[in-house]
Amino acid sequence: MQSLIGGLLIGFSTLLLIRWLGQIAGISGIVGQLWSAAASDRAWRFAFVAGLLVAPLLYALFTPLPAMQIATSTPWLIASGLLVGFGTRLGSGCTSGHGVCGLSRLSLRSLVATLTFMLTAMLVVWLVRHVLVAR
Repeated sequence: MQSLIGGLLIGFSTLLLIRWLGQIAGISGIVGQLWSAAASDRAWRFAFVAGLLVAPLLYALFTPLPAMQIATSTPWLIASGLLVGFGTRLGSGCTSGHGVCGLSRLSLRSLVATLTFMLTAMLVVWLVRHVLVAR
């Protein structure tokens, strides 16, 4: 049920952003242009990023969070983050821009990008679990 509510909220917020501001909710584009955008275009970007940072903190105040332990080493996490950032630039957008906004607009480019993201992710998980760990 929480996933359904989360998905509905993502869809609704995406609809509001495109309807009221004419902007796509592509996180990499919003953050990437945060400092280079015109001053008149910066306020909504800061508000969007602030919402991304504040919302989980507010949620944690009212809902007990499960204990979490990250078993992956710091070098793996850093390498993964760098690869995601590189892939985002290479793919001209991220999963939110292509997967949520682009697919809802029936963009062929976004369909190809989303399929590439998903297939690459599945391949990497398989390689890490079955090839690298098996050694």
